[in-house]
Amino acid sequence: MAGLLASSVRNVSSSTAKHNVAIALGSNLGDRFANIETALRLIEQPNQLLAVAADAISVVDTSFMYETAPMYVTDQPRFANCACLVETNMEPRILLKLLKRIETTVGRVPSIQNGPRAVDLDIILYDNEIIDTRAEGRRDTLDGLADELVVPHPRMAEREFVLRPLADMIPEFVHPVHKKSIRTLLDDVIMQSNVNFPMLKVTPFADYPITETRQLPGIYQVPSMGRYWSTHCSNGIQRPTKVRLMATLNATPDSFSDGSVNNALSAALTYSATSVRAGADIIDIGGYSTRPGAAFVSPEEECQRVVPIIQAIRSHEDQDVSSALISIDTFRWEVAEAAVLAGANCINDVYSFTGPEYPLTQTSEMHLLKMREVARKLAVPVILMHSRGDAGSNKDYSQYNGGVLEGVRVELGEKVEAIIKGKGGVRRWFVIVDPGIGFSKTVEANCALLREASSMIANTPTNPLAGYPQLIGSSRKSFLGAILERPDADETYRGRKTQPKERGWATAATVACAVQQGASVVRVHDVQDMRDVVAVASAIWSHP
Repeated sequence: MAGLLASSVRNVSSSTAKHNVAIALGSNLGDRFANIETALRLIEQPNQLLAVAADAISVVDTSFMYETAPMYVTDQPRFANCACLVETNMEPRILLKLLKRIETTVGRVPSIQNGPRAVDLDIILYDNEIIDTRAEGRRDTLDGLADELVVPHPRMAEREFVLRPLADMIPEFVHPVHKKSIRTLLDDVIMQSNVNFPMLKVTPFADYPITETRQLPGIYQVPSMGRYWSTHCSNGIQRPTKVRLMATLNATPDSFSDGSVNNALSAALTYSATSVRAGADIIDIGGYSTRPGAAFVSPEEECQRVVPIIQAIRSHEDQDVSSALISIDTFRWEVAEAAVLAGANCINDVYSFTGPEYPLTQTSEMHLLKMREVARKLAVPVILMHSRGDAGSNKDYSQYNGGVLEGVRVELGEKVEAIIKGKGGVRRWFVIVDPGIGFSKTVEANCALLREASSMIANTPTNPLAGYPQLIGSSRKSFLGAILERPDADETYRGRKTQPKERGWATAATVACAVQQGASVVRVHDVQDMRDVVAVASAIWSHP
């Protein structure tokens, strides 16, 4: 599988690149996240601003996005900071010229040094080169940097907001001047840090449908991104600033738990409004059941099921409901695009962009590239879940190399890497991972994943899922029913059979476990009850 997915990245990479460059991006004026996305799109279309080839530069990797307290000049708004890696045949001064033109195009105006700006773009690293365009006698200080180029950036070793994004992508790169790895430089800065507002990792949400237009030539329109979720940066259990609740709305007649309950428009609206008022942070709408043996649904019919509900929510008289975040639960790019343009803010894919075929095939590769293209164009978060294809397929769920924890890390990690890396990749900060509780796993494997969920995203050097926000979706799943059927150890209680809607208390146990393990999002059916569980579990576990 790794070779097949890796080829999808290689096939879209630039063939003319000569140099590998790290660029830092920051913004603290206006729509910070949209400004950065706009700048990245302009980097990817250099011929719109300079007389260079359209493929002269390609963004091939991005860091997570961070919210950061201002440094040096502290009386200004907080920054959004990130970094990207590019492959380019542009020489350093030409690249600097491009970045300065992008800053102006996005809206940067002259200001005080280290003051607020719509966007700031800095060349941090250029291959392993040491570059200083200042006159010989002016190179011993940090003065005289205006309109000059010094690489590596002379202040990067003191800036956590530069080092942390670089560590997401190239932690073992050795600084050509300090002779230390990026990881070591970051550790040094953290040890000396004494700030009142530590860096937070953030997931921005785009606003759809688009109502305000600001179209720049040559790039696809960037939506506004005023809302975001945040997570603490930690080498231990990574905890969100708030555990989010995702309400599950199945607009289907045959879903395993609530088929035909909310597939009528009026019922769907009632569920959505009730869920928002009960504390749901996002509504997940699906039009195609993933249960074993579910009937085939065409993309057209799937759209007909979900798009009217999204439009009705966006037209709801209650502003809290009409402005609620919405995710579209689909593995089809046509449905994802139609749903987002109608008003959804996020794509939730149980196959992580590769479609229902398992083992993966060339069709899976093409499916990934198309889903990636749509998600990248729309600039929305994507929830990527581990599974092994269609739920009705005959698969041996016990076969995971290295055990289920390592197996899920590797299998999902390979897909995530193919989705975020290479030309056309989704921005890393838009990815939320889901270990796929109840999908392609035994009962014991599901319990192990819940019990060790924090290890799925642990900051260990070889973990491809390190640092990603995590969603846990265990609500009413059949493995809970299997556990409830079991007699207890001394067989004084013989167990009982349950229908999905009778598994609320069982679900509560898994939600409390998810909170303890640092999940950023829990996907549930009974929002009010699970809101209580999250509130108490968070009070117990989500301490600094």
